[in-house]
Parts: sequence; structure tokens; C-alpha cells
Amino acid sequence: MYYIPPFTLTSKAINLIAEISAKIERYAIRMEQPDALMLRKANRIKTIHSSLAIEGNTLTEGEVADILDGKSVVAPIKQIQEVKNAIRTYELYQSLNPFDVKDLLKAHGVMMEALVDNPGSFRRTGVGVFSEKGLVHMAPPAEKVPYLMDELFQWLNKSEDHLLIRSCVFHYEFEFIHPFMDGNGRMGRLWQSLILGRLHPLFEHLPVENMVYSNQQAYYDAITQSSNLGQSGPFIEFMLGELLNTLNKNQIADATLETKQASEESILDKEFRVKFGNEFGQKLSANEKQLLLLLNANPSLTVQEISVRTSMTQRGVEKLMKRLKDAGIIERQGSRKSGFWKVVSN
Repeated sequence: MYYIPPFTLTSKAINLIAEISAKIERYAIRMEQPDALMLRKANRIKTIHSSLAIEGNTLTEGEVADILDGKSVVAPIKQIQEVKNAIRTYELYQSLNPFDVKDLLKAHGVMMEALVDNPGSFRRTGVGVFSEKGLVHMAPPAEKVPYLMDELFQWLNKSEDHLLIRSCVFHYEFEFIHPFMDGNGRMGRLWQSLILGRLHPLFEHLPVENMVYSNQQAYYDAITQSSNLGQSGPFIEFMLGELLNTLNKNQIADATLETKQASEESILDKEFRVKFGNEFGQKLSANEKQLLLLLNANPSLTVQEISVRTSMTQRGVEKLMKRLKDAGIIERQGSRKSGFWKVVSN
């Protein structure tokens, strides 16, 4: 018989599971829309910014976005390193197995590279969690950490509880054990997202970390309440409630975004017709039309400059330009350094 972490499910928690399950499918449809790539990038930026801000990183969402796009940012070296590490770690999302402790150590090694001694290894000394009032939680002794983590992963693998429940219980137990000298908060939030990703892929792009950032005190209060009771029921209820709120808020935000984009696209279509006529562009996407308008106005624009003026990444711009070039819609005139782009199908 394997160890089972203590927790109690209330009727409220059970109802929250049902509501979240219904919302997931609706949100999944949203993530399949044409602008989903832009939405996923925005959510990834929010996720990284929020998870690090909780740990005291002062960089803004805009600065995180600049680092993600390879731009230079003036900020403390450690904070830039934290962002770069987080970007690399979240890029591993699809390859990480949330049920394997070895992958947890691998992810910690990337997340905390150049920030701590022995990244990717469990702590070898005692550690406590402190607040302004003093010691909040004294974690188990270092020598027990490997055994406790093995027990936790054994339960995660064998339990038949709903993944929503397992993700919350794991998160709480992980923070209670505090297996690393540093990075426990960001790793606990990442690992809950990974477990949720096995429930549905949309959780890779849903900014779960952002909800903790927006409700930090309530988050810590739920952990404290669970610790006082000796079981993670209050934390489960809190996290499920925040998951549902996050899904609801994103649906509202997405509806507003769709209205705004519809207006912007009508203006874009009108401008495109004025420049290139009615027939040309009927089969082009909004991004392709925007790119052609930019090149028509300034043929010497570089990929980086186009990326700055649009919501696309440099890689996205390169793919789009290759597609237009292969289709014979644009062609390069002159050398790579001093040449320019010409729109040839108008």
C-alpha cells in the first residue's frame, strides 16, 4: 500500500470540478481560433512574469516579452537570468513528464541555472519559510526529502483521484516538503500546470501562475489553513476556485479581444483594398495583409523591425515571408544587407 496524502473534498470542491470540466471544452475551442498563436504567446508572457514576480522579480510584462523576443533589457543580471531560465524551462513543457521525479530535477536544473549551487538537486540542509512575522513553516529535514518526494510521486502515479485534485494535492505537498534550497514556489506552480496539462493541453497556455500572483495572500492563507488542519482540503478548494475564475476571466477577455480584432481587421481590409485592389488578397490572412502593407510602405524593413511593429515573433515573421516568397507574392531585390522587398502580385 502506498502513502496517501491527507485531504478532504467538500461538496463545493466537487461542484467546482464539474464546472471546470465544462469550461475546459469551451476554452479549448477558443484556443483553436486563428489568433490563438498570439493568445498563447501573451499567456506565456503572463505566466513567466507572474511566477517570477511572486518571487520578487521586478521586470514588467513588456520587459519579459522583450527578453522572449531576444531584445536587450536594462535590468539586474540576476532578474534577466531568472526570465531566461523560465523561458527555457517552459519551452520544455511538452517534453517533461509530470509523473517522473527525474524530470522534476531536470526542470529545476534549467529553472535555477546560474542562480543557486547544485541546480537540479534536492537540498542538503534544512530550510524554513519566513514572513514578516517570522517563521511560517519549517520544512522536513533534508535527509528525508528524497524519500518524501518518492512517496509523493508514487501517489501521483497510482492514485485514481481526478487530475484536478491530484494537481492541487501535489502542489500543496510539494510546498510543504520544500525539496529545493530555492525555486520551490516557481517549480510547484509549474508542476501543477504540467499535471493539469495531462488533463487537457490547454493548460500549457492558460496562465495558472497569474491567478496566484493576483491572489497571493489568499494563496498563502489557504496553505496555512491546510497546514493547521493537517490536510490539504482548504488549498484544494482555493485552487479549484481560482482555476474556474481564470477560465471565466479569460473567456471574457477573449470576447473583448475578438470584438477589438474584428474592428481592426475591417480597417485593415479597407486599407489593403485601397493599396492593392479588390481581388488581390482574398485568400490572404490578416497577418499576411499587414505584412504586405508594411513592405509596400517601407520595402527595406528587416525581420526584427517587422516583429516590433506587429504582434508576431521574429520566427513567425520569417515563416510568413517565406510563404509569401514561395507563393510569388514578394521577391527580394538586391543583396541581403542593402536590398529590399518588392510586392510583385498586385
